[in-house]
Amino acid sequence: MRALLVEDDRTIADFVVRGLREGGFAVDHEADGEAGLAAALRQPYDVAIVDLMLPRRDGLSVIEELRRRGSATPVLILSARRSVDDRVKGLQAGGDDYLTKPFAFAELLARVQALVRRASRSPEPAALTVDDLALDLLSRRVTRGGTPLELRPREFALLAYLMRKPTSSTCW
Repeated sequence: MRALLVEDDRTIADFVVRGLREGGFAVDHEADGEAGLAAALRQPYDVAIVDLMLPRRDGLSVIEELRRRGSATPVLILSARRSVDDRVKGLQAGGDDYLTKPFAFAELLARVQALVRRASRSPEPAALTVDDLALDLLSRRVTRGGTPLELRPREFALLAYLMRKPTSSTCW
């Protein structure tokens, strides 16, 4: 799954990018609205996470332009703007969800997964199984023949990807 993060705060961006990658996403990060819009128009993403207060072009105009050009990419607005009016404006501009800063990463990841699931119209399974290999996406546990396996985040994400797309030539 591919995610685009448009966020100018380097600390927040590093935190979100790292967490999404550990969650199995390939993540591109842009630090301003113009670069974020260009990236979103250049290639398809499963989800975009967009801050509102960005240099060069604000997040609302990025989202409005994406929608004007027919992009159906689900957009999660991640913003320090907390008022009801700001949230309403963000959703009316074409955002699909709105999360205020500060935030818990677990909530951000759950919202991103829900947006991707809704967009793909297929429920995200809680577990994947191929032969005697079992991967629990919620607890992040892997077993083979009932024996637990310890995997690093990147290994877990790669295994989940491969298990979602098994082929007849895959040897488990």
